[in-house]
Amino acid sequence: MGETMKEERRNENSAVRINKFLSQAGVCSRRQADFYVEQGKVTVDGKTAEPGTKVCEGQEVCFNGKPIRMNTQTVYLAYNKPKGIVCTSSKEEANNIIDAVGYPSRIYPVGRLDKDSQGLILLTNDGEAANEIMKARNYHEKEYEVKVSKRITNDFIQGMRNGVPLSELDTVTRKCTVKKEGPENFRIILTQGLNRQIRRMCEYFGYRVTKLRRVRVMNIRLGNLKEGSYRKLTPEEIKKLKEELIRER
Repeated sequence: MGETMKEERRNENSAVRINKFLSQAGVCSRRQADFYVEQGKVTVDGKTAEPGTKVCEGQEVCFNGKPIRMNTQTVYLAYNKPKGIVCTSSKEEANNIIDAVGYPSRIYPVGRLDKDSQGLILLTNDGEAANEIMKARNYHEKEYEVKVSKRITNDFIQGMRNGVPLSELDTVTRKCTVKKEGPENFRIILTQGLNRQIRRMCEYFGYRVTKLRRVRVMNIRLGNLKEGSYRKLTPEEIKKLKEELIRER
């Protein structure tokens, strides 16, 4: 086999799909990458990428006309999101989380926390780790402190624990851990992340959420991090996080 053919074979074997390339480069999640590709915002060697396009070593990938380089150092942040901040990397949103955090290198949020909620959200440039954290099948725990508009009953707590039908999403929520912590306060641990899930669950029983704060994602805790501030994850937190992700593969 000639050297040219061998080189072509090596390039083909090392090629990755465009959404995985953008994710590994820290541009966005794979899901968001698919959206950008469909919008025609991504090119490979000057040609508009399509869903499923593969990228080989040495090819130039551009996003919005700017060349993308692979990350040499991974970043993992914990951010205490205030109300009003939107978990998007789109600059078209005035209150986007990227501008709010103001980190000097490219990062993006892992999952989302709705605009009216506050608390812990992770940001990273590690696309593969972000992708694994967001997979619903992995049953990753997310813990919240919630205040509602009226006194909590035992029936409400039991109902929230045992799965709530959400007709607008055509699904029933997974069973979860719910603990009453005050007349109008409770703590809930979810293993899924449906759109405005806790608010929808409460509304099913005639309750309205007046405050919602996420305090934990997997092994990462909000602790006493000041609202609107971020911190880098500790080496111990990163190690434990990655160990759990590896076990699930």
